Amino acid sequence: MTVVNPNTSTSRHRERLLVRGVNWLGDAIMTTPALERLRESHPHAFIAMLTPEKLAGLWSHLPWVDDLIVFAPTDTLRQVAKRLRSGRFDTALVLPNSVRSALECWLAGIPQRIGYQASWRRWLLTQALPLRPSFQSMRKKSPAEIRRLIAHALHIPHPLPPVEAHHLFNYLHLATALGAQSKITAPRLFVHNDELSAVATQFGLDPARRPVLGINPGAEYGSAKRWPATHFEAAALEIHHHTRCQCLILGGPADQDLAVRIETTLNQSIRNQTQNAGSSLVINAAGKTSLRELCVLLKNCRVLLTNDTGPMHVAAAVGTAVVVPFGSTSPELTGPGVPGDTRHRLLKTNSPCAPCFLRQCPIDFRCMQAIEPQQAVQAVLQLWPQPSV
Repeated sequence: MTVVNPNTSTSRHRERLLVRGVNWLGDAIMTTPALERLRESHPHAFIAMLTPEKLAGLWSHLPWVDDLIVFAPTDTLRQVAKRLRSGRFDTALVLPNSVRSALECWLAGIPQRIGYQASWRRWLLTQALPLRPSFQSMRKKSPAEIRRLIAHALHIPHPLPPVEAHHLFNYLHLATALGAQSKITAPRLFVHNDELSAVATQFGLDPARRPVLGINPGAEYGSAKRWPATHFEAAALEIHHHTRCQCLILGGPADQDLAVRIETTLNQSIRNQTQNAGSSLVINAAGKTSLRELCVLLKNCRVLLTNDTGPMHVAAAVGTAVVVPFGSTSPELTGPGVPGDTRHRLLKTNSPCAPCFLRQCPIDFRCMQAIEPQQAVQAVLQLWPQPSV
């Protein structure tokens, strides 16, 4: 376990706040409005964040946090607590709902510990907040329930969640317990210009000469969140035809086989269309980037065509427009940016079983299959910053 920014002032006259960060990429992005509002309400406090090692690169240049405490998967509970104890924090804001996150702060002896109440951890917190009235859980539907919904599709109403049900508000509500304003802001991450040019050169991009379309065809949670690869291929090829863009394929190590298949198809198709060798027009970076490099590459994109997954949130937070087919998940609960953000296009059908929140579809994957490539093409071209070539 290491501490980033070790030279940060630790003078004891400043209020010392610890934010225990969340463990997943998309959720981490959705906490940034709470961090921004927390800094506004405590402008002179020393604010540190405890974050998993895998997310450390996300927080570079973040102006609302003074210090970063990073823990590795191998660090024990007592090791983390010991490091926190040495920080002599006055207050801990515990963003995850896990028992361990609250126990870390309790063992560290932090006097004030704020988080949501949950089973087995209320006694670990000095201020255990109930869930917000507008909170909606992502309850998984059973196969039997899905079949029943399809059979009675014309008779069962399907109301949308209220705007305040979005998960952004869960984290912001915790920050209001420390005096933060409740008005939502869009999630934000920060990328410097020198990073943009260096990473673009490293991966063979030339955004000034040829605009970049990002393609993110994977999804860590499961296949139910993945728009078909053939749809990604067809949409990307049509967008290239209109914009003459470079196609940048992104993803994690688990997405590499999928990315290679899409890369091969796109290269062959572009070669057939234009007699161009195609290799410089399709760049496969899946599984080849650090998290920080992923952030910078997404900033280099004009638009990202993506599934509902962590890089979707990252792209929106660095200011890149996203087009997202939604099926098994709910854009009303976990969509990019703030609810109703017109910078993005969220595509979905009226499948009565969606959202089901399952990892795998138990029937025919109708919610995603029905979103045609042409819908994504139209959405991307609507967002493209310059007229089509």
